[in-house]
Amino acid sequence: MSGLGRRGSPRINLQGSLANPNLALEAARRGDVSQLPPEGPARVDARAQADAWASGLSAVCITVGHVAGPGDAWQKTCDDLTRWRQFLDRPGGPWRQVMGVSDLVACRAAGQVGMVLGFQNTEMLGAEPARVARCAAQGVRVMQLTYNGVNAVGCGCLAAVDSGLTSLGQAMVEAMNAQGVLIDLSHAGDRTLADAVRASQSPVIVSHTGCRALAAHRRNLADEDLRRVADAGGVVGLYAMPFLRSAGQPLLEDLVRHIDHALQVAGAEHVGVGTDGTLTAVDDVDNYRHFLGEAVRARQAAGLATADEDPEVCLFLPDLSGPSQFERLADALLRQGHPATVIDRVLGGNALRLFGQVWGPSVQDPGG
Repeated sequence: MSGLGRRGSPRINLQGSLANPNLALEAARRGDVSQLPPEGPARVDARAQADAWASGLSAVCITVGHVAGPGDAWQKTCDDLTRWRQFLDRPGGPWRQVMGVSDLVACRAAGQVGMVLGFQNTEMLGAEPARVARCAAQGVRVMQLTYNGVNAVGCGCLAAVDSGLTSLGQAMVEAMNAQGVLIDLSHAGDRTLADAVRASQSPVIVSHTGCRALAAHRRNLADEDLRRVADAGGVVGLYAMPFLRSAGQPLLEDLVRHIDHALQVAGAEHVGVGTDGTLTAVDDVDNYRHFLGEAVRARQAAGLATADEDPEVCLFLPDLSGPSQFERLADALLRQGHPATVIDRVLGGNALRLFGQVWGPSVQDPGG
């Protein structure tokens, strides 16, 4: 598969992180987490930069702004967007902000890795659909309607009762359609997802999820929802997360099983990959497991975690980490019997098609 990737078909991670995870782990080990830069561009160091280039990725969708927790969600998001824009505006840098499909072509030709900025909640938008346009003008190309809980637009997958998309949610969907913003239904409850697919005039994405038929986690999609998204022209991205198994540590073989299943149910034109992980490998897994346990307990206490999150299970696939993960996944899919044309679609072609449908091809200046 070495002939694919950067010099061949696009490689697009529909949800990921460019941070070096070892920075946070080392700070936690030393006991000086307070000195750690906030999540964002300050954690994208020289090693993370080198790993992003070595990965062969054309582009990665990253999360900016408020996701969950206290504080002023709008101000936090504005501040985070400013940091990312300053980071991406550095002349001659290795990154390019992706606004349209032409940017993907341009960044590949220029030897850069594209960054797609996205939200994983809409709480920062308040009750103001007009904020969609303001954020789109700053380069936010993907907006996820809900996180795990209930917000003003709908219900996440952990809501006790999913009452579906609200009237404000309908208005937000309309605003996103009008601005050419890709709607992400990751973390959404089943009814909210179904309502949003019906409401949207454009295809949607579920950037990072799994198949509920293989692992009965609430973060995973039922077959009917895989078909629902596909029938509307959308794409479902499979993640490299613990929810690929009902119990125990998932591995590469589990991700391949979920991709196989999604291809059978949704079709070869509607499946992608959104790892929800980093490109830089964790150096000290024992240290990682220690602090993962603390993080899981804190998330559970805050009501942000699923009840079955296991502090002994890594939030990545141990045999699919580091910058070569996409080529290893391509090789595994090839061994599984998938033709190169299907692998190309899964690892980037389907995402590129969807981006072109929703965003359009033109390069835009987010500062204009």
